Amino acid sequence: MSARGLEEQVAEALDGHEAWLVGGTLRDELLGRATEDVDLAVAGDPEVAARKVARALGAPCFPLSAAFGTWRVVGDGWQVDLSVLQGDTLAEDLSRRDFTINAIARPIGGGELIDPHGGRGDLEQRVLRMVSSSSLPEDPLRALRLVRLACELQCTIEADTRRSAAANAPGLRTVAGERIFAELQRIIASQRARDGLALLTELALMTEVLPELEQLRGVEQNRYHHLDVYDHTLLVLDQVLRLETDPAAVLPGLAPAALERIAALLAEPVGDGVTRSTALRFGALLHDIAKPQTQAVADDGTVLGFPDHAAQGAEQVRAICARWKTSDRLRTHLAALARHHLGLGFLVHEEPSDVRVMYRYLARTAPLQTDISLLSIADRLATLGHKAEISTERHMAVALTVLPRALDFDAVLAAPPLIRGDALADALGISPGPAIGALLAEIAEARYAGEIWTADEAVAYARTL
Repeated sequence: MSARGLEEQVAEALDGHEAWLVGGTLRDELLGRATEDVDLAVAGDPEVAARKVARALGAPCFPLSAAFGTWRVVGDGWQVDLSVLQGDTLAEDLSRRDFTINAIARPIGGGELIDPHGGRGDLEQRVLRMVSSSSLPEDPLRALRLVRLACELQCTIEADTRRSAAANAPGLRTVAGERIFAELQRIIASQRARDGLALLTELALMTEVLPELEQLRGVEQNRYHHLDVYDHTLLVLDQVLRLETDPAAVLPGLAPAALERIAALLAEPVGDGVTRSTALRFGALLHDIAKPQTQAVADDGTVLGFPDHAAQGAEQVRAICARWKTSDRLRTHLAALARHHLGLGFLVHEEPSDVRVMYRYLARTAPLQTDISLLSIADRLATLGHKAEISTERHMAVALTVLPRALDFDAVLAAPPLIRGDALADALGISPGPAIGALLAEIAEARYAGEIWTADEAVAYARTL
C-alpha cells in the first residue's frame, strides 16, 4: 500500500479527529521518496485515534512509547504512528521538534503545509538546522540523529547546529544503549557510512558511542601493515564497501552465479534491523578492536604483532553489543566475525587444496563461513606493508577456492548424518559421551572428503580411530 493510499484510509477512519501528517513521512513525500509509513500528530487522546484506525483497517494497535504518548497501528508492510501533540497547539508541537525539516505539518487528507520554521526551504537546500537552541540539549540522541540524517539525506549541517551537537555530545551517556544503536546502525548502513564516521569524530560523538574505535588511533603495527590500526580499520571498511558495490572487481574469476549468491546472502536480515551486509561493515570496524591491549613490542620498540587479539576482540565485541543492548543473535554474529577473521589467512600456510583442510575451516566458521571469508578478504586488501603483493596474491587464490565451497556449506551441514550418535555407540559397543561426538565430527570430515558414503563405512572408519 502506498503512503498516499494509506493516508486517505486513515483520514477516513479518523472522521474529523484533528490530525496532521508530520516528521519523516511528510519529509519523504516532499523529497519524492517512497514510504509505506504514516506519522501523525493528533489532538486529544492518541489511543482513541489509534483504535479508530485499527478498527477501520482491520489491524492491531499498541502503545509504542508511554513517554511520548505514541501508539502504532501495524499492517502488512505498513504502519501508522500516532503521537499526542507536544504542547497545547500544533505550533508548540512543531517548535519542540529536532530539526526544521522535521518541523513541517499538513492536515491529514490534504491541505496547505504548515511550516513555521522554514523547513521546506532547508529541505530543498539539503541543510540540517535545529529548530531552536534547546533542540539538542532536550534530547542528546538528536545529535546522533543529526549525523544519520546527514548520511541518509545527503545534507550539510548548519554551523550553529554543528556546534550545539558537539557541545551536547556528553549527554549521550544518559541515553539508552538500544536508542544509540538504532541510530548508529543506520549511519553504518547508509551509502555515506565513511562520511558518517568522519562526522561522528568531528562532532565528538564517537568518543561517546564507540570509544573503543577512537582508541585505535596511533596504535602502530608490524612491518606487514602500512597504516596504524585506526586507519587500517577504515580501509578495511572501504574494501567491504567495494565488495558490496563492485564484487566482480574485488573477486575476479568468481562465477556470476556465485557473486549473485553473495549479494543475496548479504541482503539477509540478522536481527535488530541489521542485514548481513551491515553486520559485515560492523565486523570491519570491530575486527581489530583488541589490538591496543594485545600489542607485543620488542626491546628496541619494534611492533612484533598482536597475539590473541582475535579471541580477546570477540569478547570485547560482545561487551560493546551488551552496552548497545543488541539481540544475542547479532551479538554472537559480530563476535564470530572478530574471532575468526584471521582463519582464511592461516589456510595460506596449510594446503588449502586439501579438502579436509577446507572442511575444518568451514566447519569452524559455520554458519558465518562466507561472511568471515569476505571480511578476511577485505582485511587482506587493506594490508599493504612488507611483501603485500605476494601475500595478497596467495590470499586471494585461496579465497577464490574457498568462497564457492563456503556458499554450499550450509547444505552440507543440513544433510542428515550417515549415522546417529546412539547408533554409532551401539555399533562400537561404547557409551555415549564426548568420544562419540569427536568420532561423528571425524566421520563428517571424511564424508566431505569423499572417503566414506554409507553408515557401514562410517562405523568401519570410526573403528580405525
